[in-house]
Amino acid sequence: MNQRSRLTMAFLQIFIASLLVALLGRLFYLQVAAGPTYRDAALSIQSRDVVTPATRGLIVDSSGVPLALNKVGLAVTVDRTVIDKQDDKGEAVLRNLSKLLGLKFKDVWQRTRLCGELEKGTRAGCWTGSRFQPIPITKEADPSIALQIVERSDAYPGISATPLAIRSYPGFLGLNGAHLLGYTGPLTDYDLSGAGGRSYFRSEAIGKAGLEIEYDEYLRGSPGIRTVIVDRKEAVTSTSQNTLPISGSHLVTSIDARLQAATESALDDAVRRARASGYRADGGAAVVMDIWTGEILAIASNPSYDPNSFERGLTVKEASDLFSEETGVPALNRALQGLFAPGSTFKAVSLIAAKDAGYDLSKTYKCPGTVQVGTRVFNNFESKSQGTLSMKQAIAVSCDTIWYQIAFDEWLRDGGLRPKSNANDYFFNAAKRFQMGERTGIDLPSESKGRLADRAWKESWYAENKDFYCNYSTRATKAQQTPFLLQLAAENCVDGDKIRAGDAVNFSIGQGDTVITPIKLAQMYAAIANGGKILKPVVAKAVVSTNGEVLKTFKTEVLGNIGVDKKTLALLKDSLHEVTISGTSAGVFSGFPIPTSGKTGTAQVFGKNA
Repeated sequence: MNQRSRLTMAFLQIFIASLLVALLGRLFYLQVAAGPTYRDAALSIQSRDVVTPATRGLIVDSSGVPLALNKVGLAVTVDRTVIDKQDDKGEAVLRNLSKLLGLKFKDVWQRTRLCGELEKGTRAGCWTGSRFQPIPITKEADPSIALQIVERSDAYPGISATPLAIRSYPGFLGLNGAHLLGYTGPLTDYDLSGAGGRSYFRSEAIGKAGLEIEYDEYLRGSPGIRTVIVDRKEAVTSTSQNTLPISGSHLVTSIDARLQAATESALDDAVRRARASGYRADGGAAVVMDIWTGEILAIASNPSYDPNSFERGLTVKEASDLFSEETGVPALNRALQGLFAPGSTFKAVSLIAAKDAGYDLSKTYKCPGTVQVGTRVFNNFESKSQGTLSMKQAIAVSCDTIWYQIAFDEWLRDGGLRPKSNANDYFFNAAKRFQMGERTGIDLPSESKGRLADRAWKESWYAENKDFYCNYSTRATKAQQTPFLLQLAAENCVDGDKIRAGDAVNFSIGQGDTVITPIKLAQMYAAIANGGKILKPVVAKAVVSTNGEVLKTFKTEVLGNIGVDKKTLALLKDSLHEVTISGTSAGVFSGFPIPTSGKTGTAQVFGKNA
């Protein structure tokens, strides 16, 4: 290589080396020296989703009368992310706000506390949503008060007043419908986690009870999403996309608003009359069901509550009263969740059991004042003897002792305390014909299952409670150690897993450990009335879009058949009709223009009547 070539090569090497040094220097500057500046710039450009909640669909009765709708209100909300940064965690601001709204400070403070921040037992009225959501103190603020908050924002940092659509239950015709309709509320952290299989946005409200939660996926609609680009000062620089909200669909129900209002009124009157007669009567339930379709025309539970109170915001006392024994636990839907001994309403099942056992239902049977069962005496109602009765008359006047005797005789034939391996168990099996011990499947949440106290249940109960009863004298409180309870504990320790004679005779008149819900009893009697079909109770008739298109309909669903012959069913229906003519409810239906059938029932429960 000549001198010229070597100089050229050296020059190129120096030039390339210089470029590398320059590039490395620039890279060092960008990554190290100027890194924070560029990182801040990158972080300063972020997206935010602005959610516009969809308009919730209406809930209407079978004639289109609105049961749940939407109205515009003025909401006063608290931003926890702002007030938590204040030295006193927002106490002064919330005190001023409570005075402005005319509310107690402790109620305002409690409404802004996350439920997870509070100890159990002190969570009444707490916020079930997230701290990043605006927390409503009221959704129906006076416009003049809202104006003060807006104009004096410096005096109320973290407090806002904005118009919004709120759920309203208008109570047309005086109906309440709280347990039927339910209410809506903010999302909880559980909802937002997606654990329930659905995804939500924080600002949405969802159904929390009743039809509102059962059909939330139809009623809620889809929120509108506007994605905006903001800088680090949260100033909007541009909009990247915009999706309009889609209103929720409307739910048409089988409810008759006039009948619902009348049912609630009649139930309230019945509870008041019972109390006036000396009964405790802490509540009740009523169900009106179409026997041919299973459609619920009216359903009520007493005591109830105002479903609009959740939109207004519950005070601590209001939230506590919902679950208080002293107020009768208004939150409890007794029609679906109340468990009661069926009492003499069960005698319709016992008549079927007697037929299955071979008894001639056309014959007459003695109804004495008492029946001796082993060492115990079981009395007829008020210990009265009714003489000799036909089965029709036995149902009409609600004789107990006929069923005591039949149940005791069948218990002995099945082996008594040492039952046969192939025991007939006519009474248990007659109850199973009606699917007692199973839920009805009604399209409302939180239905209780009920309990059929047969042999399998008795064995399961004994396994769970044997230790307690066998050590009763040391486990029970002093007040529980009465002679009766001590004797009962001793019996349960020895043969608590057995169906005793007393269990058998009590079962025949709907007393003892068997309990059912009012909706189950309605389903059972509908099956008797319609010829044997066990129908699934249903409240929804159709889901309709905002433009009137029917999206979904709900049809009659037959769950089974009680499998009773026509002759026996005819006798049973005739007997139930006689109850309202000359039987135990004749006085109530005297002069009533429409033919009726029914059955009264009172169960003796330890410490009270049901």
